[in-house]
Amino acid sequence: MLNWDEFHEDDTATAEVPEPKKAPEPTPAPAAEATDEVRESAGNYQAADQDRMARARKSLEELDVAAGLEELEMGAARIEVDDKKMINARADLNQLVPFKYEWAWQKYLDGSANHWMPQEVNMNADIALWKSNDGLTADERRIVERSLGYFSTADSLVANNLVLALYRLITNPECRQYLLRQAFEEAIHTHAYQYCVESLGMDEGEVFNMYREVPSVAAKSAWSLKHTQSLARPDFQTGTVETDQELLRNLIAFYCVTEGIFFYCGFSQILSMGRRNKMTGVAEQFQYILRDESMHLNFGVDMINQIKIENPQLWTPEFQDEVTQMILEGTELEISYARDTMPRGVLGMNAAIMEEYLHFICNRRLAQIGLKEQFPGAQNPFPWMSEIIDLRKEKNFFETRVTEYQVGGALSWD
Repeated sequence: MLNWDEFHEDDTATAEVPEPKKAPEPTPAPAAEATDEVRESAGNYQAADQDRMARARKSLEELDVAAGLEELEMGAARIEVDDKKMINARADLNQLVPFKYEWAWQKYLDGSANHWMPQEVNMNADIALWKSNDGLTADERRIVERSLGYFSTADSLVANNLVLALYRLITNPECRQYLLRQAFEEAIHTHAYQYCVESLGMDEGEVFNMYREVPSVAAKSAWSLKHTQSLARPDFQTGTVETDQELLRNLIAFYCVTEGIFFYCGFSQILSMGRRNKMTGVAEQFQYILRDESMHLNFGVDMINQIKIENPQLWTPEFQDEVTQMILEGTELEISYARDTMPRGVLGMNAAIMEEYLHFICNRRLAQIGLKEQFPGAQNPFPWMSEIIDLRKEKNFFETRVTEYQVGGALSWD
């Protein structure tokens, strides 16, 4: 470890000594020798290209120190909280504080506290079960394969949307801080699926290309991709009602539908398997991923609601109708996926029960952003999922604050 004290030993000596006799003036070293030594060390090299060096110096002389500061001029006033907005802000995005959205910063801290890595999970029991001839039924194997097939690329789609589309359009530093954390977590999730696929000895090409081969998987991926294409254009900018609504569509598509609906059939299937002491390593990783994704969803809902508050002109009756339609479309796609993955009853569930569960989830997504529920009376047939997800993880800032967080190793199946 570095000890800065040793660099200042001569400066910090405080011991008192008797007043000494006047010492003779020290004899300075011959100037010529010192000069010769410096000249020798400095004269061993020279710039290879004097013209290039001159151009570099000239370029620095012309450097505009205000460039790149989000159009702020050098010497501008310090940032005030009221200058900050979720979108279309003019405030300097390089200055994290002062915070305007404390909930965004808190979610960043909570996400960082929940950090985990796939290699922490022991896959030995899963490998033995997967390789055994009678450990899993054909329907159970289908669920594992479909889940890894969809999720292995779904988190990459979400990460690409964050990095290539959303980040530059969200004009608040504390929200951007969480987006960076979320993008890292999406990379961890993709790593986790790869770790599962590799550990189980699956055909990697078949699993990772499933989103282009299996219709029920491809349909969900195509729907998500449709909502990122316009924002990913380099020339796309917010600032009009139309473009701001396009950004809202993207947020709703990825947070409320992709992460808020498309993940729920597969998660409930794998977690149900873990509750039956099957594929517990895969299920444990899915539980960690679910915790992360629930926080992503909460952040997205809070961000959507904040944009609505700051830009009420965007939330027109026509736009609300369009958003409701989007969430219904996502629900139907997830129901189709449930029918494909569960042609028969398995793990204490079937496609009909899953359909009601997805109607319940659809109602919740609509209500979270202030829209009317479309399936009155739909109930949650999986109360254990409510305990894992709804009660602990899906409380957003506009409802109540979540205070219960666990590190990876502290998760329990109870």
